[in-house]
Amino acid sequence: MPKSLADGHIKLAILTTAPANAAAPTIAELNAGINAAARVLSSDFQWSPTDSDKVAEKALADINNVNALAASNFQAGMTIFRFFNASTGVADPTEDSLFTATKVKGTTLWIYARKTGKLETAAWASGDEIYLGGSVLTDLPQEPSDMGGYIKKRIPLEPQQMYPNIAAA
Repeated sequence: MPKSLADGHIKLAILTTAPANAAAPTIAELNAGINAAARVLSSDFQWSPTDSDKVAEKALADINNVNALAASNFQAGMTIFRFFNASTGVADPTEDSLFTATKVKGTTLWIYARKTGKLETAAWASGDEIYLGGSVLTDLPQEPSDMGGYIKKRIPLEPQQMYPNIAAA
């Protein structure tokens, strides 16, 4: 089997309403969300587990430190492109829907990411591997560190309930 490049293979659904089962979203729920992969800057996209908390549990007989794994931790954040009408300069209500969904601090969103051998353009299918899904709270949009290029905003996300390595129902 050949190795697969990640470029163009990350499908990202952002839901503004909770799925019936957040640990197993349906194809209809994923399709009803914002198809966000073409609206997110790849270079600083953060959607991943990080090191778990650790509890020192060294027995008297242990020579080395021994840690037990405790609560899981996650990192989440993204820079999103803004979309404006070229003639009026006003935000396009359809194309700029991701910014509209993320611009208010404290908004709850449900995010699901597929990164497999399928291209991003391939439709969601039952059984699709979702490497991480779950709910987040949005923080205030920030100006990116690079003010050049396309108009964009950095959206810090605070993970709430996360589900690594799940599948679409």
